Amino acid sequence: MAALILILVGLVIIGAIVLTIIGLRDANREDPLEKRLAEVADRGDVKSLEEIELSQPFTERVIFPLARKFGELATRFTPQSALQNTAHKLELAGSPRGIDPTIFWASRFFVALISGGIILFLFTLGLKDWSWGRKILIAAIFMLLGFYIPELLLTSRIQRRQHEIRKAMPDALDLLTICVEAGLGFDAAMAKVAEKWDNELSLAFARALREMQLGKLRREALKDMADRIGITEMTSFVAAVIQSEQLGVSMAKVLRIQSDQMRVRRRQLAEEEAHKAPIKMLIPLALLIFPSICIVLMTPALLLLLRSALKGILFGG
Repeated sequence: MAALILILVGLVIIGAIVLTIIGLRDANREDPLEKRLAEVADRGDVKSLEEIELSQPFTERVIFPLARKFGELATRFTPQSALQNTAHKLELAGSPRGIDPTIFWASRFFVALISGGIILFLFTLGLKDWSWGRKILIAAIFMLLGFYIPELLLTSRIQRRQHEIRKAMPDALDLLTICVEAGLGFDAAMAKVAEKWDNELSLAFARALREMQLGKLRREALKDMADRIGITEMTSFVAAVIQSEQLGVSMAKVLRIQSDQMRVRRRQLAEEEAHKAPIKMLIPLALLIFPSICIVLMTPALLLLLRSALKGILFGG
């Protein structure tokens, strides 16, 4: 039964990953139909619109539209506050592959239904002596597990993104300080960071710069960037930059102080993780390493004991 549960959990996780890959596509990419029309126009081929549409992949023609329709149906039964919370979490995760709250909630319901369906299907193949009440109860438990798997994956992505940004901030602030001291403005320094690096922090800077180019005030763009990242280090950095701009303090001096503070904070976090390591090592030590050592050390002694004269005294017979 334990092996069956592990297999089912693995199937649920695989289904969630497949759904994430299929349903969470990039919303900002070029329309595939327009791309194929352009290719046909470049080649000079004369084809009907139906032939061009049928030449698209099956996922573009069937899977993605069905996922979108299912998401719209799922949002009708979802509270507005939950949708707003999901939208904020997706922003914190960096808007993975352009996913929106509709598709995310569709994935949650879809994985839940798939999980329950797989369990009921397996129950029809075996365990026929179980009552339907017990089968439905176990299927409901797995449906609940499948419903929360996309949420766990999203939370894990948020934590990875925040960890990457927190790790990159001291070096980014050093580059900002060098650029500002060399005579560049703060916006140009941010553009240098976005140009030189390719990580989550540089992408956040690039998005803030695009918002400022479209007419948003700098302080509002920076505050929105801090809200989209959701870590205290970025919030304090943005507050210091805005205060420096309002009070006329030297931007280079503020950036250097912020860079030093970020390095101290990063070292403290590294020390904290190092102190957690011995506790985390107890689980593999107790479950894997200690039993193996006992088997290696005790098995030869046990074999010698079984062959000696003490066998009859210790084990009888």
